[in-house]
Amino acid sequence: MTLQNASTDPREGATQPALKRNISGKMLYLFILGDVLGAGIYALVGQISGEVGGVTWVPMLVALGLALLTAASYAELVTKYPQAGGSAVFAERAYKKPLIAFLVGFCMLAAGVVSAAGLALAFAGDYLGTFIDIPPVLGAVLFLAAAGLLNARGIKESVRANLVMTVIETTGLVLVVVAVAVMFSGGGGDLSRAVTFESTANPVIAVFGAALLAYYSFVGFETSANVIEEVKNPSRVYPKALFGALATAGILYLLVGTAASVAVPAADLKESTGPLLTVIQATGVGIPAWLFSLIALVAVANGALLTMIMSSRLAYGMGAQGLLPSVFAKVLPGRGTPWVAIVITTALAMVLTATGSIATLAETVVLLLLLVFLSTNIAVLVLRREKVEHEHFRAWSVLPILGALSCLVLLTQQSGEVWLRSGIIVAVGCLLYAATKLGRRARS
Repeated sequence: MTLQNASTDPREGATQPALKRNISGKMLYLFILGDVLGAGIYALVGQISGEVGGVTWVPMLVALGLALLTAASYAELVTKYPQAGGSAVFAERAYKKPLIAFLVGFCMLAAGVVSAAGLALAFAGDYLGTFIDIPPVLGAVLFLAAAGLLNARGIKESVRANLVMTVIETTGLVLVVVAVAVMFSGGGGDLSRAVTFESTANPVIAVFGAALLAYYSFVGFETSANVIEEVKNPSRVYPKALFGALATAGILYLLVGTAASVAVPAADLKESTGPLLTVIQATGVGIPAWLFSLIALVAVANGALLTMIMSSRLAYGMGAQGLLPSVFAKVLPGRGTPWVAIVITTALAMVLTATGSIATLAETVVLLLLLVFLSTNIAVLVLRREKVEHEHFRAWSVLPILGALSCLVLLTQQSGEVWLRSGIIVAVGCLLYAATKLGRRARS
């Protein structure tokens, strides 16, 4: 993988105020890390151990490899075309079909808004219920309003808040590893569980099934593509931040998964709805139960904030390209944030909190993102024929091919119900595209 030349932003010289480049390399690294870590690892360790027994580190390693394939495609295209809009920009350039570009962007946008709604419900559910009694939907709406205000205030303020929350959620994972290490040093735990498969499972099939679960924990890196116009020196900074964040998350997941297996039998982890809290309690170290509830709350809030940042920047980019009404490209004077896009995406997420459960919303997000990832991996190869001027990252050609194949395999694992729900969302996107096109014809 090398650096190649890339072109300048085609919107340079436009009268529309530009987004401010306030994100440094370190800030971008923590932005991606916070989005990847999210809330998934706090819930999925138990389900993964239910598939493979104590060998949780194997499917996590496989999932990391799958995520890195698509991440390589993002690193090339984001640095080649450093514009807000991400996957929609890539699809427009690669396929030259406005409808395809719109649908790719719309799937990404829909996934972001649906994900924010689901995370807001998670925030306002049992985690928040530990500290205050409030109806989940009301709590979710109030949380989204606060996240929207922080988003509108400025990307620097939003990313700084992310830095604090990322440190907190990372500290929680480190606490798990340290607590188990103390337990093991005192003669507790069982290291052999970390290399023992579930007795009734075929190891190959079990690892593949568990890797599908673990893969969801690595999703989130794609949101960084939509803040690229606000990153300083993106061609040099972005690949290092992206791969560094994924590697850091992967190491943490491997350590946490192994520690969980050493401390608690797989059968007990499988039955727990809060597996890391179960691990902490099993160590006997004395970390208060409320502390882990607070850490999980911060992790969920961080994921929701970063998802809303992505959604608003994507809507802004699509508006600037004419894929959505131009009003989406309006920027708040002084703050340099896409205020119309923020208001609309936040409002839609608020509405969605009343339309489905957390599980229903999460399953829909996964399928929509896999469609986006498939498009992006193919776009890398199509756009290789387009020569550009400034330096950018270039992935080995085999990586996007393997990335596309991995997306196809994962798509075959989705249920018919999830396909139907996602199909309805795509159909709504088609209707919106047709209505926008007819409206422009009527005005011309």
